[in-house]
Amino acid sequence: MLWRRRVEPFTRPFVYAWFRFRRGLTLGVRGVVTDAEGRVLLVQHTYVHGWYLPGGGVERRETAEQALAHEMQEEAGVRVLGRPTLVSVHSNEPRHTGDHVLLYRVHAWEPCAASAQGEIHQIGWFAPDALPADTTPSTRQRIAEALNGAQCDPMW
Repeated sequence: MLWRRRVEPFTRPFVYAWFRFRRGLTLGVRGVVTDAEGRVLLVQHTYVHGWYLPGGGVERRETAEQALAHEMQEEAGVRVLGRPTLVSVHSNEPRHTGDHVLLYRVHAWEPCAASAQGEIHQIGWFAPDALPADTTPSTRQRIAEALNGAQCDPMW
C-alpha cells in the first residue's frame, strides 16, 4: 500500500479541487491520546510520509466529536469514552485552501479493533520528548500545545 505515497503528490491537486467543489470549506479533526505511561498515539498513513495525530475530515450530517470518535476507531483502534476536550482551532490555509482543523484531547478511551482498510501503515505510542524523526512539524507543535501548554499557533 505504500505505492500511494508515490502517487499522492500527483493526485493531491485533483483531490483538493474535488473537496473545494463539493464542500467549499472543509473541517478536520485530530486527537491527542496518551496511554498510562504518558506516551502519545501517532499514526503513519499509507499515502503520505511522516507520523501524524489520528483524525480526519468531518462529513456532512456529522458533528466534529462524532468525526473524531469514528476516525480514532478506524485509524487507531481507540474507542473514545465520554466527551473529548477541544484544545484549539487552526487554519490549514497554507496547505489546503479553506481548510480548518480542530484539535481535541481525548482523556478517556479503551482499545478496540481498528477498522481502516489500507489507510494506515503503522500505529505507534511515543514519549512526547522522543517522537520519531519524521513526525511532522505540525504534529510536534500540536502535541506541545496539548500536553505542555505551549503557545497555540493559529496555523496548522
